[in-house]
Amino acid sequence: MENEKSLLADPEVLRELILDHYQYPHNHHLMHEGTFRSVHMASDSCIDDITVQSVIEDGIIKDIRFDGVACTISTASTSMMTDLLIGKTVTEAKEIIHEYMNMTDGRPYDEQMLDEAVAMKNVYRQANRIKCATIGWKAMTQMIEESEEK
Repeated sequence: MENEKSLLADPEVLRELILDHYQYPHNHHLMHEGTFRSVHMASDSCIDDITVQSVIEDGIIKDIRFDGVACTISTASTSMMTDLLIGKTVTEAKEIIHEYMNMTDGRPYDEQMLDEAVAMKNVYRQANRIKCATIGWKAMTQMIEESEEK
């Protein structure tokens, strides 16, 4: 674990993580059957125009998918989000999202909860990139809130 922590402190490793998730995004295709909720998000300041889908049953996030046109940061952060949240309870997901939003806003956060998503830890330094890094996360937050209203 200590070795993994030191790797995530290396700017080159963080850059490679972001590029890997951009070039080979996880869960990067939409489903056209089943019980998927869908939220479309578009940025007014970037090319980001994505749709995020999820299946939330019995308080557990069973699946998350996404697709669309998006920049490197948006694609990578949404890919990382899918890895982090699939299989989590809604309560756990909300905690993870809260920590991620703290990180992207430059506030204290629990690095342990974010796994590879800590690669986005410096995004708060470029205000114009915060929207890119959070667009998929905001879509997922909306779907979680809608699932709780049911």
